[in-house]
Amino acid sequence: MSPPVAPPGWSRWLVPPAALSVHLSIGQAYAWSVFKPPLESALNLDGTESALPFQFAIVMLGLSAAFGGTLVERKGPRWAMTVALVCFSSGLLLSALGAETKQFWLIVLGYGVVGGVGLGIGYISPVSTLIKWFPDRPGMATGIAIMGFGGGALIASPWTAQMLSSFGTDNSGIALAFLVLGLSYAVFMSLGVLLVRVPRTEKPVQDAPSAFEGVQVSAASAVRTPQFWCLWLVLCMNVTAGIGILEKAAPMITDFFADTSAAVSASAAAGFVALLSAANMAGRIGWSSTSDLIGRKNIYRVYLGVGAVMYALIALFGDSSKPLFVLCALVILSFYGGGFATVPAYLKDLFGAYQVGAIHGRLLTAWSTAGVLGPLIVNWIADHQKDAGKTGSSLYTVSFVIMIGLLVVGFVANELVRPVDPRHHVPAPRKAADVGARQQPESA
Repeated sequence: MSPPVAPPGWSRWLVPPAALSVHLSIGQAYAWSVFKPPLESALNLDGTESALPFQFAIVMLGLSAAFGGTLVERKGPRWAMTVALVCFSSGLLLSALGAETKQFWLIVLGYGVVGGVGLGIGYISPVSTLIKWFPDRPGMATGIAIMGFGGGALIASPWTAQMLSSFGTDNSGIALAFLVLGLSYAVFMSLGVLLVRVPRTEKPVQDAPSAFEGVQVSAASAVRTPQFWCLWLVLCMNVTAGIGILEKAAPMITDFFADTSAAVSASAAAGFVALLSAANMAGRIGWSSTSDLIGRKNIYRVYLGVGAVMYALIALFGDSSKPLFVLCALVILSFYGGGFATVPAYLKDLFGAYQVGAIHGRLLTAWSTAGVLGPLIVNWIADHQKDAGKTGSSLYTVSFVIMIGLLVVGFVANELVRPVDPRHHVPAPRKAADVGARQQPESA
């Protein structure tokens, strides 16, 4: 399947909606916490076990993005979106089968492994294309598309909660919810497959800078630079801090106020998940667009520094004020989303657009690591605190202190980022870009 080239007069503003149709669908992963309580009840799982499908999905996201990044660059966005559609929808259908037959390993395989491949390929499918369509505003362009991944739960969370309420929270009801999600997302993602196009030239907008001007570094060379690994650490720490809340959002807010007069119902907890999704989505477009104005390094100082302050406020005062808890969580999730949306533009600033999609794919292995670390830290500590007889906010205090430490590590790594040494640059970048468009890029 060759990349579909835009006909003369094609509007570049049709490309973000194509990306959004895929990202809004695969963003359902952020609504996983709505499935956790019914799965734990129906299949007799603890919190750590019920996090496994989500953890595997994030691990596979990073791995498939890393190994498939160069392939996506070569075959184009339509091929990538098609693969994402097939894998993600198939994963949900396998999960439906696993829930119906009470085989939890099938849910892990379907949602985590097969669906996770769909997440990874779908996530990176539009990034390189958008940067080439919007060389004048790369932060805004990637933010528009990637906000869909953050906003997916804004749709999926209340929708899933309503389906579970209607179908039931036993294994059959869960299976039917997975089935409806799988079929519905297959239809919605197909819109992006049909709509996406690549630009005819490297300068789709008059007077805009070329996407291939300035420093250009190949994917193989990028991973040998300290800048890549500093950014890897920045992304990993920021994601770990955000995903720790997001994966356990619904049970966390319930636990936090269980011992108070302001107890949180299941429907209110699902609403909290939707609010977090809105903050995640808004942060992706808002903060990434801001990065075009103040610079990538400065915006990451905000994500990591202010994020640590927000975690400290929750740890110290969160259980005494529900508005404070919700506000701090929303800010943390806005930074979490903003970090994802800003990193492609940060990579483009450092390494150029030559193989930015492949470099971005390799960087997303940081997400794989964080997808294990964040839920593991929060769930493992909460389970052990619960076994020790603790309740309420005390289940999470240690986890939040750890998150503050991780954000400080990320802040230091961001400060160490410097321009890439010229020895890693591709000679004659414009010529290299033209050659790269005609030939197969370096293998992953």
